[in-house]
Amino acid sequence: MEKPAMPPEPSLHPSLVVKIGGSILGSHDTTLEDLVALQQRGSIPVVIHGGGQVITRWMEKQSLLPRFVRGLRVTDASSMEIVVAVLCGLVNKELVASIQGLGGRALGMSGIDGGMLQAEVLDPELGYVGRVTHVNTSPICQALAGGYIPVIAPVALQAQGSSSTGGTLLNVNGDTAAGEIARALEAEAMVFLTDVEGVMDSQHRLISHLTASQGAALIRSGTIAGGMIPKMEACLRALEGVKVAQIVDGRRERALMNFVEGQPSGTRIG
Repeated sequence: MEKPAMPPEPSLHPSLVVKIGGSILGSHDTTLEDLVALQQRGSIPVVIHGGGQVITRWMEKQSLLPRFVRGLRVTDASSMEIVVAVLCGLVNKELVASIQGLGGRALGMSGIDGGMLQAEVLDPELGYVGRVTHVNTSPICQALAGGYIPVIAPVALQAQGSSSTGGTLLNVNGDTAAGEIARALEAEAMVFLTDVEGVMDSQHRLISHLTASQGAALIRSGTIAGGMIPKMEACLRALEGVKVAQIVDGRRERALMNFVEGQPSGTRIG
């Protein structure tokens, strides 16, 4: 009796890093189905997820008022506890369970595990918010070697020497973490699945393609603002090691698969 065909061996240098915004996961998107389909083809993506809306809901339950500066969440000690519990626990494990329920194989991780993400305090005004200083890709590559989709929560460990307090956890913007991880892995591409069509010009028209210098100029001019700033900055950072970055409306059916198959959508940077 013939043995069943085995899936292709996964590459330890992934072709795709995917950032999933929590706001896109609803009744119409097919993001998780697309991830499983890619895995079954032998092209295992690396996933970094957000969870800002869930964090905000849990903060409000604790009578904590969310506050943002330049698109980044201000994180004090009380809200940091919620960030870790929600991102590394609730959101991460729900995503892993959903992927496995669709027939995929996923491994939930955080930037803390194996020292994957090390960071320093970005700005005292933001509190426990980190700027990534080092990415240890070994835990990610080990997950890929085992045939698992790494599903990563963007929380980091404060780098040794940057503080007198050891073991401090830092909240890292999910877009920022995705850009740093994609750059370190030297992935072929990275894609942001978000809840907007892409980058808009000053007349609110979709921009289908930007060079890195054009993207930086849009930030300086204020055309790109709010939560789109860390997305664009992450794209620019990723392009130091990645061929192409794309911001896509993840609410659309087959948005991720359409990107992989080369169908134009959203805004391409690079």
